[in-house]
Amino acid sequence: MGTSRVAFNRSHLLFVLFHHFRTLIRRRDMRVLSGIQPTGRPHWGNFFGAIRQYIDLQEENDGFYFIADLHALTTIRNADELRQNTLDAALDLLALGLDPSKATLFVQSDVPEVSELTWLLMTGAPMGLLERCHAYKEKKAKGIAADAGLFTYPVLMASDILAYDSEVVPVGEDQVQHIEVCRDLAGSFNHSFGDTFVMPKARTLDNGAKVPGTDGQKMSKSYDNTLPLFGEVKKIRKQIMRITTDSRPMEDAKEPDEDHLYQLFRLFAQPDQIQEMAAMYRRGGFGYGDVKKAVAEASETYFHDARNRRDDLANNMDYVRETLRNGADRAREVAGGVLSRAQAACGLR
Repeated sequence: MGTSRVAFNRSHLLFVLFHHFRTLIRRRDMRVLSGIQPTGRPHWGNFFGAIRQYIDLQEENDGFYFIADLHALTTIRNADELRQNTLDAALDLLALGLDPSKATLFVQSDVPEVSELTWLLMTGAPMGLLERCHAYKEKKAKGIAADAGLFTYPVLMASDILAYDSEVVPVGEDQVQHIEVCRDLAGSFNHSFGDTFVMPKARTLDNGAKVPGTDGQKMSKSYDNTLPLFGEVKKIRKQIMRITTDSRPMEDAKEPDEDHLYQLFRLFAQPDQIQEMAAMYRRGGFGYGDVKKAVAEASETYFHDARNRRDDLANNMDYVRETLRNGADRAREVAGGVLSRAQAACGLR
């Protein structure tokens, strides 16, 4: 009896350890999906607010990252501009740390299965659901003509997500609605035709790192107050030196957390440098020009390696294009399986 009990306990322990290990492996291999529109060069707000966070997810997840050129057609109507922006986006992501050995990088339009899947979802997409989506409602409220591309934009986004069996989609708070729409469309399809799609979950990006623009408002292309990640360093430094400040006398003490220059400096500096800068603000007796120079120097150091990597990549475009092709091959393999599954479910196969 004692020997049997020991054998049982060992077997039970091995069983528990095996399933615990398998759970850990599954957690590590969550399929994460994120896309970036090639509608312009990224700025500091893009990087700290989104890009850095979702690139970090490649370390412990199966990351799929795509350049959303189909989505960009709703705003860019120049072919050469779109082609160049797409390549620039690939250069930017690779330079900022996206690793093709850890994640899959591809161009959205290189996976035609997504467009076909969009139609399958479109046939069950309620008009009312799409009419409630933010982008369409905002344009309509402003009296701006909205085309069918903008109206059906959330369906294409849902297809982007579902085509790769995505489990986690990192998004800003303003994009959570699109994940909810995706889940609604997937749930409706599953209800009609049986379990077909993986139900994705949104992971809201951390908005803790506030990134003010050159005028103190939130950094945004809409406000024309951005600072670019890449470009001529001297030109970016001039933009930093032109950042607006208040008119308080130099000798006055200031609360650092309320000042947008300090908030920018804090993004790049080391902890001891941040403490020293905060103490200087509280003492007073300094000029904003000194802080601007500190912001410029800290940001140049922070992005130095990424800028060098980007220059190297720009001189090796064959590698960049090969990376995108390899990524598209893997993406098509996954999306093809999902599309076939959906076609069989609804009777097209």
